Parts: sequence; C-alpha cells; structure tokens
Amino acid sequence: MASFEYTARDGAGHEFTGTYRDIGGVAVLRSELHKVGYVLVRARQIGKRSGRNKPVREQDIVAFAYKFSGMYSAGLSVIGCLETLEDQTGRSGLRAVLADVRRRVEVGSSLAKAFEPHQDIFSGFFVGMLEAGEAAGRLAEALEMSAIYLDKRACLRGKIRSAFVYPIAVGVVCLGVLSCLLLFVVPIFSRMYGSLHVALPWPTQLLVTASGMFQGWGWLVLGGLAAAIVALKKVMSGPAMRNRWNRFKLRMPVLGELNRLILISRFVRPFALLISVGVSVIEALRVAGNIAQNEEMREISREMRKTAQSGNPVGTALAAHPIFPPVIVQMAVSGEQVGRLAEMLAKGVDLVDRDIEKMIAGLVVKLEPILTVIMGLLVGLVLLGVYLPMFDYMTHLK
Repeated sequence: MASFEYTARDGAGHEFTGTYRDIGGVAVLRSELHKVGYVLVRARQIGKRSGRNKPVREQDIVAFAYKFSGMYSAGLSVIGCLETLEDQTGRSGLRAVLADVRRRVEVGSSLAKAFEPHQDIFSGFFVGMLEAGEAAGRLAEALEMSAIYLDKRACLRGKIRSAFVYPIAVGVVCLGVLSCLLLFVVPIFSRMYGSLHVALPWPTQLLVTASGMFQGWGWLVLGGLAAAIVALKKVMSGPAMRNRWNRFKLRMPVLGELNRLILISRFVRPFALLISVGVSVIEALRVAGNIAQNEEMREISREMRKTAQSGNPVGTALAAHPIFPPVIVQMAVSGEQVGRLAEMLAKGVDLVDRDIEKMIAGLVVKLEPILTVIMGLLVGLVLLGVYLPMFDYMTHLK
C-alpha cells in the first residue's frame, strides 16, 4: 500500500489537491476518485518521511475529538464535520489524515472503517467507540465520551511528565556541574600540585585520573553511551523484552504501585466507556486489554472474558485478580446490582486517578530534597578532593 499526493478536477472543472493514504496504486486512486465524480489530473507518490506524515500530537487529537463531537451533536453531517475540521486544522499531518478519512466516507465506508487505517494515531479505543456508536445509533454520545477519555488520558500523562521535570532538571544540572569541574577546574589544580611536588591523597588522585580519562576519552565514552542507548532501545522494541520490562515496572520497589494504578486506569476507563455506548462486555474487555498495551493486562483480560462467558458478573471477574484495587471491585459489584455498571466504574476510576495524583505529588516531595542532597554531596566531594592537597601543603608550611 502507498500514499499519493494528487490533483483532481470536479464536475464543474475546478481543480483541487489532496492526499490519499494506504491505496494500491494510481489506477486504484483514479477509480476511487471516479466513484465520487472526480477526475484524476496527476498523482505523486509520497514516502513515509513526507511533511504530511509527521506525527500528530496528542493535544491535536483531543481538540479534534471535542470539535467533532460538538459539530456532529449540533446536526452537521459526518462529511461536513470532516471537511470543516480539515480546513481548520493547522497541522498538515492531521489534515492529510482527515482528508483520507473523508474520502473513504464519501465512497461509502463507515466512519469506524475510515479511521481504522489510522489506529496508530487515533488508537484502537477511538475506532472501537466509533464502531459502537454507529451500531447503537449513539455516535454523538460516543464521540463526546471519546473526547473526554482522550482529554483525561492527556491530562494524566501531562501531570506525570510535569512531576518528573524537576528531578530530571536536577540530574542534568548535577552532571553539567561535575563535567565542568572535571574538564576545567581539576586540570588547573592538577598542574599546580604537580609544580609544587605535593603528594596527592587518594581522593584527589582519583579525581585527577577521572579528569584525564574524561579529557582524553570523553568523546569515545559519549559515543559508546549513545551507541548503548540506541542498542538498548532496539532490544527493548522487541516484544519479548518489552513484555518483560512491562512486568518489571509493575513490581518495581518504589514506582511499582504507581505503575499498577496507571495501568488499572488505562484498562478500566475505556472498558466503562465502551459498555456505556452499547458494546458487549466481552468485546469491551478485549478492546480495553489491547488499549492497556501491557501483556499481563491482556492476559488478565482474556481470563476475565472466559469468566464473563461462563455467566459470571464483572465484579467476580475483577475480584479474581489481585491487581485491581478493592474500590474498583466494589464499584463493579454495586454497579451491577443497580444496573449502572459503566457509571460506577467511571467513578471508581476517578478515585484511582486521584490516588495517582497524590502518589505522584508525594514522590516529588520526597525526591526533591534527596536529589538536592545527592547533588550537594557529589559537588562537595569533588571540591574536597581538589582542595585537600592544598590544606596539607599549608600545614607543612607552618
């Protein structure tokens, strides 16, 4: 399948340009355009690195979902919504995707099928919600819920990133200060001590050796570090290593509980939204398991589907897995008793999200002083090693 940038002519003779993705060739493109009354003038195949295929930001998807929901709820047709949003968007990548989706809808494709080739951008959850909304005749509601979910997910990710900005900044500053000391300060004192023929204590000798290695082999070390990072990313991109890493994240000494709560939120909220628009429990469990992007959660999802297929309630299926906190299990049991499972699960996830925010805030409060102390100790030890021979020299002068 290829992507083409094309120029076509409508029935009135007006020419326009567009982009068509995932199509078999120029002949197929000409046929698709002919179905909607357009005549292909010229076409040019574009590669994956074209400017129109730049990654779309998560904020763009959230804004698009809210706009689409509001316009469709106001009575605008699906094609009309897509055309308006295509004209309004300022990012060429999203504009190309919307143009492709609009053309697929114009030739008779359902909205979910039109978005399906772009799941890497809009996620399987968004496509599943569209399919459920179209099947149940509740597309406007499905779009609104999708927008709310995507917004909550983006906000949670933003809070996690913001929480770790300070620790990362402190680490970078610490490395910068140490590098400057080893590159510029330690060599000056090393030459001075050499001219004075002062015996260097072991902390100073260690600093001088590290400084010499850093000056002589620094680029090699940095190159090796960069190569190691690239190699690690390549290894971690494999499914086996990625699954092991995902399992390890759930059992980490300090961050394990936080990672588990984030995973629970990523699984339960889509599940609740899917069943709220009419998706069956079995299908909602499958889609939510895929959205979680964690092999352990996919396995739990498969086991829960077997439990549900046997006629057991969702609360029982959740209680069988210790990873789910009691509040989620209790909300599911209460929701099934009163016939409001989706609503009660959504409230349970809101409580989990609050726990995540509190946990992140607590970790940051603990990390800030620890990192400050570590940075002070490292810099202090370097300075102590630099000035220690000077103190010995002054003592001998007396």
